[in-house]
Amino acid sequence: MMKVMKVDAIRNGTVIDHIPAGRVQRVLAILKPRGTDVVMMGMNFSSKAMRKKDIIKIEGRELNQHEVNSIALIAPDAKVSIIRDFNVTQKFKVEVPEVIEGLVLCPNPKCITNAEPMLTRFALVEANGSKLSCQYCERVFSTDEMDHV
Repeated sequence: MMKVMKVDAIRNGTVIDHIPAGRVQRVLAILKPRGTDVVMMGMNFSSKAMRKKDIIKIEGRELNQHEVNSIALIAPDAKVSIIRDFNVTQKFKVEVPEVIEGLVLCPNPKCITNAEPMLTRFALVEANGSKLSCQYCERVFSTDEMDHV
């Protein structure tokens, strides 16, 4: 079988692969592409490991740790590749940090973080990053319930 590239290669930038199918829009919301950014987005690609996956390529931009941590909350199995001069120079799997500060909003309307100007702070409850505990109101939420800052 002949391999066919469905998306153009990028000279310099970042590729985010192994995004669960249907979550690419949420990842794009974190990246907040600027009007001049070249972004390639693919949905529902075949994947041996996941059955279906989404992928993003963003030209001319390398992600910062804040963006990588935010993506880990939405796509804990995602892989990030840094591309320089058409070559992968760095590749890593995202990891949900033990403590998440200022990345997501607390869904509890009575939480102090929704009434006062302060950073939210959550602790990881499940190793896969799907449940977080607010350090202020002490409630546990799934990451699907949370909005990013």
